[in-house]
Amino acid sequence: MKYRRLGRSGLKVSEISLGSWLTYGGYVEQENAVNSIETAYDLGINFFDTANVYERGAAEKLVGETLKAYPRESYVLATKAFWPMGDGPNDRGLSRKHVMEQAHASLKRLGHDYVDIFYCHRHDPETPLDETLRALDDLVRQGKVLYVGVSEWQASQIAEALTVADRYLLDRIIVNQPVYNMFNRYIEKEVMPLCERSGIGQVVFSPLAQGLLTGKYTSSSDIPTDSRAAKLEGVRKGITEEKIAKVRELEKIAAELDLSVGNLALAWILRQNNVASALVGASRPEQVKENAKASGIELSEDVLNRIEDILKEQ
Repeated sequence: MKYRRLGRSGLKVSEISLGSWLTYGGYVEQENAVNSIETAYDLGINFFDTANVYERGAAEKLVGETLKAYPRESYVLATKAFWPMGDGPNDRGLSRKHVMEQAHASLKRLGHDYVDIFYCHRHDPETPLDETLRALDDLVRQGKVLYVGVSEWQASQIAEALTVADRYLLDRIIVNQPVYNMFNRYIEKEVMPLCERSGIGQVVFSPLAQGLLTGKYTSSSDIPTDSRAAKLEGVRKGITEEKIAKVRELEKIAAELDLSVGNLALAWILRQNNVASALVGASRPEQVKENAKASGIELSEDVLNRIEDILKEQ
C-alpha cells in the first residue's frame, strides 16, 4: 500500500481508504463488516471513513469498536455532520449547536477521544460560515478534531471558507470529499484547480460508480438482487446501456494490462496528484483485497488517452 500527503498537511493516508456508507451497521452482516475492516488494516489501509448519519450512528459504533483492536496512532479516522439526526429544528445543519453536539455524540459512539478528520457533510446556506468554522476551530483547539474537511462543496463555497478562516485565523480546511469517477468528473473544472492552489486534497467517494465500474452490471434491465442498485433507485437510474457499453470497452484495456476494470478505474483516479485517496466500500473482505491492488498502479499516457477516447464517446 502506498501513502500520500493529505493536502498541504503532514498527514499521510493510504491511496485506498475504506468507507462505511450503505454498508456497516446496515445491510452488510456484522461479521463481514468487521472482517472487511480487519482485512483493510492488514493490507496497509490506514484511512477509515464514517459519518453520524450512516445508519443513524450504527456504522460509527461498528467502525470504532473494530478499530479499537489496533494502536490509535496507526490509523486515520474520519466522521461527519450535517444531515438530520432527529426531527427537531436544530437536529441538522452546521450551526455551532449541531456541530458541537454531533461531534461529541460521534466520539461517544466511536469510543474514541478524538477523530483525525471531521467533515462538514454538505454546505449549510442557513448558517454563517464563520459560526461553523469557529465551532470546528474550537474542536481542534480542544484536541477532539485534528483536521477539518468538507464534502461536496462547490468551488465558490470552499473559496469563501478559506477567506473566512484566514480573516479570523481559524483552522483551515485541508480536505474535500467529493464524488469522482470516470462517469462523474465535475470536480476537474473548478474544484480541483482551486484545491490544488489552496493546499486542499481530495478524498473521493463512489470511485467505482456504485459498482458500475467493476463490470458487475451487464444490462440495465437485469440488476443483481444483492446489489446496491437493487436496493437504491438513485443508483439504479445511473446504470444505463451507454455506460455499460463503455465499461465493456474499458474491460478490454484492463485485460491487456492484466488488471480488473475496477483497478483500472481506481488507478485512473489516482493519476490525479490532488487526489490523496480513493474511498471504497466493501461488503466482503475479498472486495477490499481486490481494490487494494490498485495502489501504486501507474497508467501510461497512451492508456490514459485510450480511456479518454472511450469516456468521450457519445
